[in-house]
Amino acid sequence: MHDTLSYFSKDPVHRKYHHNQLTFSLLYAFAENFVLSLSHDEVVYGKGSLLNRMPGDDWQKFANLRLLLGYFFAHPGKKLLFMGGEFGQQREWVHDSSLDWHLLENEAHQGIQTWVRHLHILYRGEPALYECDFDSSCFEWIDCSDWEQSIVSFLRKGSAGPPVLFVCNFTPQPRKNYRVGVPFGGFWKEILNSDAKEYGGSGQGNMGGAEAVPVPYHGRYYSLSLVIPPLGIVAFRKE
Repeated sequence: MHDTLSYFSKDPVHRKYHHNQLTFSLLYAFAENFVLSLSHDEVVYGKGSLLNRMPGDDWQKFANLRLLLGYFFAHPGKKLLFMGGEFGQQREWVHDSSLDWHLLENEAHQGIQTWVRHLHILYRGEPALYECDFDSSCFEWIDCSDWEQSIVSFLRKGSAGPPVLFVCNFTPQPRKNYRVGVPFGGFWKEILNSDAKEYGGSGQGNMGGAEAVPVPYHGRYYSLSLVIPPLGIVAFRKE
């Protein structure tokens, strides 16, 4: 929690120098049964809301928050998201007043709420995301070392069914023709994209998915050529 929030608070131009803050949790993620806790302690006592801890202009703040929440759901471990985070509460939590539900009159906050709803649907629908959270064999880095472009890619796997591939871009620079190694050929369907316009994004993506070709990459026999949207996370399932 602390490393991840510290990483996200940094201007994206500096994130490549702190890449280990993003990946360090996977060194110990399977040592115990962890809860990923974005709790009330993180949005009180002058720390500010999750949204306002994100750097950049308003568009980047919302994109960063969608990316944080997407990485949160994709990361091994059970989830705890404190109330208000699901629609981008702007002020920090005050225990004796209600949440600022009126913010949902704004499309950007509606986009966060819809994004979190769809993350829950994905989480419940993909056993790879919850079935063996505490088994290291169910997580596989594709590439955790592309610090120069601030991109990570990894697979979540269940006991049955296809794996889910996640690729995260922690900069506002879209990455086109970005190659990612995968274990299987065939079509990989894009099942979620935080940059979709319905969430308030710019609408950059992969037109429904990509075909894995026999071009070895990242130590795997096949690879995908992808568009990785700005400050975005995209998820793919092997069809």
